[in-house]
Amino acid sequence: MDLSAIFPFADEIGYLGLALVSFFASLIPFVPLPSFILLATMAAGDKFNIHYLVLITAITSTVAKQIIFLISYGGRKMMTEKTRKRMKPFEKLVKRYGAAAAFVAAATPIPDDLIYVPLGLARYNPLRFFISTLAGKLVLCYVIVLVSHYFGMNYLEPILENVDDPMIVYIGFVIFAVTMVAAILVLLRLDWAKLLGKFAPWTVQKDDDD
Repeated sequence: MDLSAIFPFADEIGYLGLALVSFFASLIPFVPLPSFILLATMAAGDKFNIHYLVLITAITSTVAKQIIFLISYGGRKMMTEKTRKRMKPFEKLVKRYGAAAAFVAAATPIPDDLIYVPLGLARYNPLRFFISTLAGKLVLCYVIVLVSHYFGMNYLEPILENVDDPMIVYIGFVIFAVTMVAAILVLLRLDWAKLLGKFAPWTVQKDDDD
């Protein structure tokens, strides 16, 4: 299957369409992949300015992730005291390396919400989060755009060569999202004091916030 079959309307929707797809795909936890495929598809030719594509995708996806972060920021009020106690060591860990963690999560194709949600729960500085995430998204988007623009889509299409129906890809997006949501639920259930106590004992030490 040709990669453009996933987004056959890429040339028609333009910059506004890319902005909407990027924002809403990033707003739904763990499913930003469709927007990156659309970005790669639009960057493959010469119809669109590659720098505009990068800025639009990076900014809209960062704004969406900021919303997820802020929801998590206030979400700790909805957690039980037992869950908050279990999560405290992990929150300390991600908070200490918050800027670097947000940047790496944004600049790589890892499921970034696994980092952003704990950062929100730990009440990391929102401005630092935004700047770090935006910087990471710019790096990732430029990599995607430059590779697609100068090398075409041949580097991705072999992955889909045995796929005939794009619906299979869409279903794969949904399955991946469900899996990642399950991962967050597991993350909330783990006893982080036991897991981190040996490797990062400072995370289990009591402080003024405990």
